[in-house]
Amino acid sequence: MRNAFLLFAKGMAMGAADVVPGVSGGTIAFISGIYDELLRSIGAVPTALRQLLRGRVREAWQTANANFLVILLSGVLTSIFSLARGITWLLEHQPIPLWSFFFGLILVSVWLVGREISRWNWGSMLGFGLGVAFAWWITVAAPMQWGHDPLSLFFAGAIAICAMILPGISGSFLLVLMGLYAFVLEAVKGFDVAVLAVFAAGCACGLLSFARLLSWMLEHVRTLTLTFLTGLMLGSLNKVWPWKETLTWRADRHGQLQPLQQENLWPWHYAQSSGQDAQLLLALLMALGGVLLVCALEWFARRHRPQVGEA
Repeated sequence: MRNAFLLFAKGMAMGAADVVPGVSGGTIAFISGIYDELLRSIGAVPTALRQLLRGRVREAWQTANANFLVILLSGVLTSIFSLARGITWLLEHQPIPLWSFFFGLILVSVWLVGREISRWNWGSMLGFGLGVAFAWWITVAAPMQWGHDPLSLFFAGAIAICAMILPGISGSFLLVLMGLYAFVLEAVKGFDVAVLAVFAAGCACGLLSFARLLSWMLEHVRTLTLTFLTGLMLGSLNKVWPWKETLTWRADRHGQLQPLQQENLWPWHYAQSSGQDAQLLLALLMALGGVLLVCALEWFARRHRPQVGEA
């Protein structure tokens, strides 16, 4: 029961991170010590489905490590459906403290993941550099506007879920780039079953295929993969920098203006250009809170790391 509660709590932390554009649930999975098991379990689902179709229910359940997946997914979904409104409110009314918290969270995660890299050579440095460059490019890419038709939603779900299990790349932010973040979040808040079903189907297809690839890479080229993932997290800090100036806006489907392209500013420049309080002390405290939370999660993970198949 204790392990089940801890796993559920980790799922809730992943779900809360995935709601915020710029923060990845994969980062939470990595620092909480369940990343490898998560990828292995997801990658085993197709095999488990074939066993299930042959009537071997118990074997299929064990193959997919279903206890682990069901508890974790329950935490993720509980968090998404319960925190969507709260996160939306914070993004609108208290963006600096919220982004500062996640900035500290990701910054210390870079150190924790980088600590696992056994050796640095030219290949490792190249992987790290590619990760930084790719994440940076994603954060400054010009947004697009995908349609709301079922096919677009399906492929958007497949792409977003791949990012959600990558530390440092946010599936929510990719939805922002595709112009679908507000639409999907409204579907979550309003429990629009039709939209959510199509989006979830795309997520399932993308997740099953990408998790097996990533799991294989961590098993066979772990150092290179870890350096790339560390670079991804470092490059993603550009997106979660708390002080921003909005350069262009877009109107959502309700006619409300939403930031489209933004530029990072130093706190004192932000205060001068916006005429608003930079909330520097609060930002520093929230960033420290993010650092302490990650350190606590990592400490807890090392002492309560669940075994494969254990609930």
